[in-house]
Amino acid sequence: MTVTSAHSRTHSVPDFQALRRQDPELAEVLLGELHRQSTGLQLIAAENFTSPAVLAALGSPLANKYAEGYPGARHHGGCEFVDVAERIAMERAMALFGAQHANVQSHSGSSAVLAAYAALLKPGDTVLAMGLPYGGHLTHGSPANFSGRWFDFVGYGVEADSGLIDYEQVAALAKKHRPKAIVCGSISYPRHLDYAAFREIADEYGAYLIADAAHPIGLVAGGAAPSPVPYADVVCATTHKVLRGPRGGMILCGAGLAERIDRAVFPFTQGGAQMHTIAAKAVAFGEAATPAFAAYAHQVVANARVLAARLADEGFAITTDGTDTHLITADPAPLGVDGRTARGRLAAAGLVLDTCALPYGDQRGIRLGTAAVTTQGMGEAEMARIAVIFGAALREDPKARTEVLELTGRFPPYPG
Repeated sequence: MTVTSAHSRTHSVPDFQALRRQDPELAEVLLGELHRQSTGLQLIAAENFTSPAVLAALGSPLANKYAEGYPGARHHGGCEFVDVAERIAMERAMALFGAQHANVQSHSGSSAVLAAYAALLKPGDTVLAMGLPYGGHLTHGSPANFSGRWFDFVGYGVEADSGLIDYEQVAALAKKHRPKAIVCGSISYPRHLDYAAFREIADEYGAYLIADAAHPIGLVAGGAAPSPVPYADVVCATTHKVLRGPRGGMILCGAGLAERIDRAVFPFTQGGAQMHTIAAKAVAFGEAATPAFAAYAHQVVANARVLAARLADEGFAITTDGTDTHLITADPAPLGVDGRTARGRLAAAGLVLDTCALPYGDQRGIRLGTAAVTTQGMGEAEMARIAVIFGAALREDPKARTEVLELTGRFPPYPG
């Protein structure tokens, strides 16, 4: 099945002619990046193509406005229009996710998590989160990150045979360490999380529950994944990835924590809001509330399931034996290569993706997602073809690059 992208097929990216006249050197960089995106298959799980409307908001006059504070309580004058833009973004986010409060100022997913920790924790507090070797994010306790330096993180893992989260282990670790907060979320876990189980464990041991929903939040918006909002005290997320908005973050919470969250974002961890990005978030939230986006989100999952199954047919070992989301993690070792070698050979053919840690081993696998190619209008038939191209690319068959160019020619991210 081939689906039509929810993007307008009659609009293209903004005209670069003015930039070419003013700064031809930078214009060539931007055009080069557009060419790169348009002639390869963008399979990085954290990336997507925004709509022309989102790009228009990002390049709008709101980029000129300083707006420290919140609507109705700014530190600068002249905020009457940016106040409206932020209120629209907040209202749309609350309606889209059924949340009592939304803070849309976070510059990234990491800054959203930082603010959540700042609102709920004190330095030295114990936090239980997915261990980095199993798919935890840098903000889940990496010693190179503020989280690992300021808090005492304890990591939970996955079952060795299935690759699924061991909820009994989560409960046992919570009982032993009595964390102040439990974080549920991952950068490479391809299955739905049992938010109710995490909530039960958090309640039993008196912990806050923080959902880091950066990856699944777009699927949640489209009704293709369970929502953490009814269960978590705080939900942190990005506005790009499957949600298909601008690069940025947001925080959802109940009314009781709204003031603490807002103060943790501004003035504790951030200064002035990026109003052009907030306007672009509002555009994306509006797009995500449409039936077209719901169809898109479900197609993302259908595509990922087909691609995972066909990659298994090509000889890849698929972690958790499949996926519930846009994410696929796989081990190419049965094909005689490691993750880094596989990524290099795939990149040479125009298949752009990441490596990732694999549970219970020192080797690295590959991580990919179907959000961007689904935005381009590709469906299950194209996923099956992409899997075959993967196999050819790992064999260093030059035909793989030709196949990628044929696909991207038929499904350009920005037609015209």
